[in-house]
Amino acid sequence: MKVVIAPDSFKGGLAAAQVAGALAEGWREVRGADEVVEIPLADGGEGTLDAMDVAVADARRHTVTAVTGPDGRPVDAEYLLLPDDTAVVELASSSGLPLMGEPDPLGATTRGMGEVMRAALDAGARRLLVGLGGSSSTDGAAGALSALGLLLLDDDGAPVPDGGAGLARLARVERDGLLDPPSGGVECLTDVDNPLLGPRGAATVFGPQKGASPEQVDLLERALTRFAEVLGGDPAAPGAGAAGGTAYGLATVWGARLEPGSAAISRAARLRDALGGASLVVTGEGDFDATSRQGKVPGAVLGAATDADVPVAVVAGRVDRSAASGVTFVVDLSTLAGSAERSREEPLLYLTEAGRILARYAEGP
Repeated sequence: MKVVIAPDSFKGGLAAAQVAGALAEGWREVRGADEVVEIPLADGGEGTLDAMDVAVADARRHTVTAVTGPDGRPVDAEYLLLPDDTAVVELASSSGLPLMGEPDPLGATTRGMGEVMRAALDAGARRLLVGLGGSSSTDGAAGALSALGLLLLDDDGAPVPDGGAGLARLARVERDGLLDPPSGGVECLTDVDNPLLGPRGAATVFGPQKGASPEQVDLLERALTRFAEVLGGDPAAPGAGAAGGTAYGLATVWGARLEPGSAAISRAARLRDALGGASLVVTGEGDFDATSRQGKVPGAVLGAATDADVPVAVVAGRVDRSAASGVTFVVDLSTLAGSAERSREEPLLYLTEAGRILARYAEGP
């Protein structure tokens, strides 16, 4: 029997490779003769570099030291250079929320991500694949674009300060020093379809997750509106609001294309090929609910499995069973452990047990 294990990471806890490894370990303890294929995945957020590193042979990691962190403190960040000279950049590595000393929804910046992108281009990258997710900032990629040479100026001709709030003072931009995008283009991997502005926009929906009060959300909305007035482009485009509007900024200034990250990474990992001859595919994430089918890893796996006529099992820290239509087996780790707290304290233990449980299901009565 062949089983494919293709989970996302468990946010704030385990990398996708750790999740896949624990599930596979449990399965092999029960059915040691089976072919178990581990394919850790991501949706463009945290874990994108790891997933692409596993998916693409001969990928090489590079560290860029002392880039500007989201709160201004220096951080070290990585990018991945693929054999075809595509550089994979993960926003979370340089500008992610966990890198903040404390939340700063008005001042957090993506400047460090732009510095990583610039380093990758200097090293010879001819295409950029930018994973958006886990952002600390609502600056519309203003910081990143500044690092790439775009000047954002106020009425006095002075640069506006880093962070989303500073964009409220934006009067004009100067592109003379802006780096050209790479010849192979720029692709942004997103897991949301929100526009830049409005009730579903970057500030309103995601600002509170980054610590913004209602008053700060209003300020960020006005600032992003001003940014869009100056830059133009299409702030209403699906996905433009991803990562605090980073998708909008890169699309407008550099012509970046937006694509669901889970689909792109699943394609790079050759998930559909791996499903050939499989009897079961196991996927999951920290919290499986209705949004899991909307641009996230479980949705991509369910779509591929449906096309291949392969049954699906979902393992998650918490499972909303009303969202599990079309799923053959469900393992809720909180239920398995007796409480959400216990499952979070020892996730590998309960993921391994989930692998055993699924293998026993596969054996039948």
